[in-house]
Amino acid sequence: MARPALKTLTTGPPEARGEFIRLCSSGRLKDALHHPFRDVLWSEPTLFAHVFRACRAIPLLRQIHAFAATCGAAADRFTTNNLMLAYADLGDLPTACSLFERIPKPNVMSWNILIGGYIKNGDLGSARKLFDEMPMRNVATWNAMVAGLTNAGHDEDSLGFFLAMRREGLHPDEFGLGSVFRCCAGLSDLVSGRQVHAYVLRCGMDIDMCVGNSLAHMYMRCGCLAEGEAVLKALPSLTVVSFNTTIAGRAQHGDSEGALEYFSMMRGVGIAADVVTFVSIITCCSDLAALAQGQQVHAQVIKAGVDKVVPVITCLVHMYSRCGCLGDSERVYSGYCGSDLFLLSAMISACGFHGQGHKAVELFKQMMNAGARPNEVTFLALLYACSHSGLKDEGLEFFELMTKTYGLQPSVKHYTCIVDLLGRSGCLDEAEALILSMPVRADGVIWKTLLSACKTQKNFDMAERIAERVIEFDPRDSAPYVLLSNIRATSRRWGDVSELRKNMREKNVRKEPGVSWVELKGQVHQFCTGDKSHPRQGEINEYLEEMMAKIRQCGYAPDMSMVFHDMEDEEKEVSLTHHSEKLAIAFAFLSLPEGVPIRIMKNLRVCDDCHVAIKLMSQVTGREIVVRDDGHKAGSCVAGALEVLVLLRV
Repeated sequence: MARPALKTLTTGPPEARGEFIRLCSSGRLKDALHHPFRDVLWSEPTLFAHVFRACRAIPLLRQIHAFAATCGAAADRFTTNNLMLAYADLGDLPTACSLFERIPKPNVMSWNILIGGYIKNGDLGSARKLFDEMPMRNVATWNAMVAGLTNAGHDEDSLGFFLAMRREGLHPDEFGLGSVFRCCAGLSDLVSGRQVHAYVLRCGMDIDMCVGNSLAHMYMRCGCLAEGEAVLKALPSLTVVSFNTTIAGRAQHGDSEGALEYFSMMRGVGIAADVVTFVSIITCCSDLAALAQGQQVHAQVIKAGVDKVVPVITCLVHMYSRCGCLGDSERVYSGYCGSDLFLLSAMISACGFHGQGHKAVELFKQMMNAGARPNEVTFLALLYACSHSGLKDEGLEFFELMTKTYGLQPSVKHYTCIVDLLGRSGCLDEAEALILSMPVRADGVIWKTLLSACKTQKNFDMAERIAERVIEFDPRDSAPYVLLSNIRATSRRWGDVSELRKNMREKNVRKEPGVSWVELKGQVHQFCTGDKSHPRQGEINEYLEEMMAKIRQCGYAPDMSMVFHDMEDEEKEVSLTHHSEKLAIAFAFLSLPEGVPIRIMKNLRVCDDCHVAIKLMSQVTGREIVVRDDGHKAGSCVAGALEVLVLLRV
């Protein structure tokens, strides 16, 4: 495209000055310094400030600096402040400091520029030191410190600065209030957030877009979705930031379906999604295993031109993996030409999620050979992959590599992966010893991981002891009671089973019912064990009987040990046949076109009987069947770590 011709100066000095500023603002420095405009610059040296701000590289800035100094235009405080700002923005703090020290009487703006430069370059210590030395501060000074500390994650210090600012009698502007609400959100400090909200109402700033969106974000992060949405509805208009706040708030509190509804509403009113929107909404599709909707969002990502943005790619890799489409995850991953640690961690996690531990290890080795340095999330994904693929020795080697070679401190999530790894390998005593000796505090999840391993390895004495520890962490959690009940039922200790269930009733602890669901044409069909409410229930039962007969011919025999109730074998067989995942699969066979893969979600772990039966169903029909169950929740710590880091990056 041809560059527009330069305007002549025949219109007079004011017009020439405006044209000069316009050229600088659009980055056309060469044209701005063209001969016809030099007279404008000589007549008004303060225009050098526009030239400095237009510089995008330090060598060019140094040339312009020398030019200004030669002309005698770099001596006044205004020009020096702008020159200092340009150096600070480009990361050359030593030169900025040198300029600051040569100003005879630096004003508040001079101090603020240098403080802002330190904050932008991550040197909060120097910024704080300069702040303490300032003879006078204004609102912008306090705003800079509050925002800098908040962005760096020092939320308590940020809140302290805000309170000190109020004690000084200064009134924060919309930017300062936005920062302090983000700080309260980071601390989940609802009390302080409400107090600042009251101040905002008194000042009449509750309808400011910046303040309103930050306030809504604070309420969302603190779990007050209704209050957050009420704040947004009171704003004069809704922007992409407003919708992003609502979508992310609902997603982070488990209402993925509600987030998808807001996404549809956002598109309906003509507001274009941005990278933050897509990251949140793809994460929702991942949580729901809503493949069809995820594919539609992927198409919108391509249309919006953000399909090469790393956080979006990372979420797509994760989403396809969670929906049972490892091949699609690999295609998305291979479409990125560069190298990114978080994207690689997502791909390693995807391989682990599908039991492809060797492939995950190979990816990790490729990363190492390329000279990349793995972080805690990379190792978390790798350890998870090893634990779900039976790679005990490799997993232990990588754990040692993480701690001894790279000096990284393992979190309880890393230790949980190792306990899972040892438990699956039958090393229960070693797993318990690790929990008792690890330097971080154990949580309920790591003990539940060991308890589940005790059940798998049929170490019932140890299971009784570990269950007590799990119950101590959360007496209202039904999982340890159910596991213990199942263990006792396996040993036919029906009296102990009855006693445990009575104990659950007395404590008002309720077992979560098994639910499976399948997506068909954008609608979710849900099934419960023994459920008879589906409109096509008769067809489903008939198809199941035919299917069970077919797989019996291939060697299937009902595993009665998977029925944890004292009943006759015939009743047990009927109960096994009507487990929720089998009902969902039968419905999928009846409803989906021939050859289309069947993808089922279940909220609890698939039992051993269903695991065998589903493999045989796939075998006799030649149909791909993918079931995502509670067994993959062990990977939620990996998923959560990746999602948090992705959101931080956007």
